[in-house]
Amino acid sequence: MTTEFQLTEEGFEAAVAAVAEGAAIVLPTDTVYGIGADPFSEPAVQGLLAAKQRGSDMPPPVLIAERSMLRALVAHVPAGAKELAAAFWPGPLTLILKEQKSLGFHLGETGGTVAIRVPDHDGARELLRRTGPLAVSSANLSGQPAATNCTDARAQLGDSVAVYLDGGDTPGMVPSTIVDFSGDEGGVVLREGVLSLERLREVVDTVRRPDPTPEAPVDASDEAVGDADASVEGEEAAGAPAAEPAPDA
Repeated sequence: MTTEFQLTEEGFEAAVAAVAEGAAIVLPTDTVYGIGADPFSEPAVQGLLAAKQRGSDMPPPVLIAERSMLRALVAHVPAGAKELAAAFWPGPLTLILKEQKSLGFHLGETGGTVAIRVPDHDGARELLRRTGPLAVSSANLSGQPAATNCTDARAQLGDSVAVYLDGGDTPGMVPSTIVDFSGDEGGVVLREGVLSLERLREVVDTVRRPDPTPEAPVDASDEAVGDADASVEGEEAAGAPAAEPAPDA
């Protein structure tokens, strides 16, 4: 049975219980509404993807409540990634890093990486403190506009979600900037969103755009580099730089 709550104690408890049971939930973020599930449960993530009508080739990113949680989820945090996280989390920055294999993420075809972000939304972070990390994608059917309120999310996802948390209107698609540290410890910008390359380089001067290739010059603003369907950060780069980006939710 699908239920809807405000961001109250009752709502948080219902959402935590739903996640523990392997169900999907909808929550507000600092960009759009996101659909979340347990990232360590393959059936839960498959349920999230099925709700959106998308495949495992576009894995969701992972949202966490605090920057301090990052080290426990990935195999290695390069110095540049630490500095960017310290400067811009909570906020519009998604980091792609090599996953900690012993944890058993079940996000889809990630190529052994995971995209992580700390959202700048008090309600979302309070929920994440209670659930732990969540796989979160934009709360919409694949190819449809991302939901900026709970009513729109429910109209698209319906009974495929167990609990809807209504936090009012969200700002909308303001995509996070995605920086990949999984293959280059200097950091490669896969998508320039709210944070420009220049802003990033004020903190870490090794961050760069991808090297262009003769066949396909790289354009960091091109949605081929990101998941336009993702909000939740407009970001579904949840892991695989090739099948990028993540919620910016």
